Parts: sequence; structure tokens; C-alpha cells
Amino acid sequence: MAQKSVTVGEQELAYRESSGTGPTVVLVHGNSSSGRTWRALVDGPFGERFRCLALDLPGHGDSPPAPAPEAYSLPGYAGNLVDFMAATDAADAVVVGWSLGGHIAIEAAPRLPDAAGFAIFGTPPVSSPAQLGEAFLPNPAVNIGFSPEVDEEAARAYATSFVAPGSTHPVTGFVADILATDGAARAGLAASLGEGRFADEVAIVAGLTRPLAVLHGADEQLVSLDYLRTVPVPTLWRGEVRILPATGHAPHEEAPEVFAAVLAEFLSDLG
Repeated sequence: MAQKSVTVGEQELAYRESSGTGPTVVLVHGNSSSGRTWRALVDGPFGERFRCLALDLPGHGDSPPAPAPEAYSLPGYAGNLVDFMAATDAADAVVVGWSLGGHIAIEAAPRLPDAAGFAIFGTPPVSSPAQLGEAFLPNPAVNIGFSPEVDEEAARAYATSFVAPGSTHPVTGFVADILATDGAARAGLAASLGEGRFADEVAIVAGLTRPLAVLHGADEQLVSLDYLRTVPVPTLWRGEVRILPATGHAPHEEAPEVFAAVLAEFLSDLG
């Protein structure tokens, strides 16, 4: 895995690139996370087969803080993703988004006409702030992801909500990423969502012409599967939400081999 960076507009974006030479896969992490979360995918057989690009969003991981507060929003992040893909010769990539990363992928989709397909997980598409209450489960840990100041105890509580209840998967990597994230990123995201500064994601996925894989951990603690199944997705991969057993919000870390195999199936179906 090679550590690199690229500058798009006024923003420097750090990213990790795998050794694979197959079709490109762009990996977009979640709120208060970083490209580190994809390490098992990037460094494993999947990354040896496919060209994986795992970026750090502004204010996350090794990417410096955003130059302007409005960049910490879904439209701001989506613009970064579009520019990043253009700058790294990845316009035709498959875009994989986890949690916030999935929302960013959906927001960016209309501006990515050459993308081969999209895969999201931990991401319920919504059309308005009012739908957030239906789309997400009533877990108090969600609020930590919108708090500018987060101490280690809160970071651990938030990280624990990423995995299945009772999971023995270590959350130290999640905690480190949460504590390293620019607090303004969480506050800015909260403000933009509350003000409705994001696209109608339900309309976007309903109008997609490219395949969309929707994955979901069977023991997810944050996203409502019942809600997810009500969202109309005409191009839904294999016609159903793919359930990943014995995992929660972060199946790519809890069961990386299973996750990689499912993602490889999706890429194979894309041809």
C-alpha cells in the first residue's frame, strides 16, 4: 500500500493506493474515520487484484482541515470526491461508501457519469432531515458523531456502536480516528444536515442508471433495515439488500474476507 496525496482546489487529500492493477475502486470512509478503516481490503487479496484508492476526507486522517466551514457538508465532501476521482484517473471507478461515505457517494453520483457502479453500507438514503429519524435507529451514540468536542470515553462509546453488540472486534482504530478528526467537521456536518443542505438522496438512487449494491450488517446498531427496504432502487444489485451475517455497522472491519468476497462479486457482475 502506497501513501500519497493530491491537491484539489484548496484542499490537500491524503489517500492510500493498493498494488492492484484491475478496475479502480474508490473507498470513502465514514464520519470521524479515515482511509485506515479500509486497510484489510487495501492490503489484502482484494487490493492485490483491484486498484483501490482510499482517501481521507478533509479534517480526517492525514488530510488537513477544510479551508472553509461549508466544506464540512455533504455537498462539500461530494465536490472533494468528484475532484479526487478526476485527479487520480478514477472517473470510471466503482465507488464504495461506508456510512457518511455512502451519503457522499450518492450526493456525488449525478456528477460522476462515468462511474461503473456504486456500493453503500451503513447508509440509508433520505430525502429530508425529517426522514433521519426513520432511517436511523434510536441509538444515543449517533449524537457523538455530531459533537465538536469528543473525549476518549465518548469516542469509545461511538466506536462500540460501529460493531455488532457483544463483538470482540477491537475498536482502538476507530477510537484513534475519532479523536484525531477535526471537531469542526462533526459540527459542520450537523449544521448542514439540520439545515437540509443535502440532495434528495431517495430521488438520486431512484434515478440511477448504474448498478447500486446496498449492503447491511445483520446486527447493525445504527441503521434501520426496515426503512432501508422501503427505498426504491430500480438498479439495486441482484434486486435485494445484501445482508452480511454476524456484523454491525462496519462489516468491512468485522468480517473483511466476507466483505471483500461480496464486493468482488459485485465487480464481477459489472463485468
